[in-house]
Amino acid sequence: MRSRRRAVVAGNILFFFAGTCLEAGVGPWLLVRVAGRDGGDVAAGAQVAGVILIVCGLAVLLDVFVRFAREGGGTPSPAAPAQHVIAGGVDRYVRHPMYVATATVILGEALLFGQPVLLLAAAAYVATTATLAHVVEEPRLARRFGAPYDAYRRAVPGWIPRPPH
Repeated sequence: MRSRRRAVVAGNILFFFAGTCLEAGVGPWLLVRVAGRDGGDVAAGAQVAGVILIVCGLAVLLDVFVRFAREGGGTPSPAAPAQHVIAGGVDRYVRHPMYVATATVILGEALLFGQPVLLLAAAAYVATTATLAHVVEEPRLARRFGAPYDAYRRAVPGWIPRPPH
């Protein structure tokens, strides 16, 4: 059992670096290098707002990855999926917290560094992940978990967080 737990933790760490760091770190950096422009003088208020968004997004991501290991007994990856529906923490407020948090980090980077191209990147990211979630992930979860997932889906919004009922 202990080796399974270690494997789950290692899988979550690997997924964080292979997925989230690419999506919210390397990808935006490359986009700015290729298509961005000098942010010039960025207003201090925009930079502060950017830092707040980045910190909030990263806090949510940390919560999600910890919950995948503790509550779900798995990772966000289909190769080592959660064994249980995760409905605690930020998952009580939104069904796709990883995607929302990653988009929030990208928006924060746009503000912090004065890079409008990252606003477009965040919009493209949301459109892509929303399609993926609707077409692939949610049907897969409904098949895998059945009634518990259906109840969760009815109770929790997909993209715009709100307090639970």
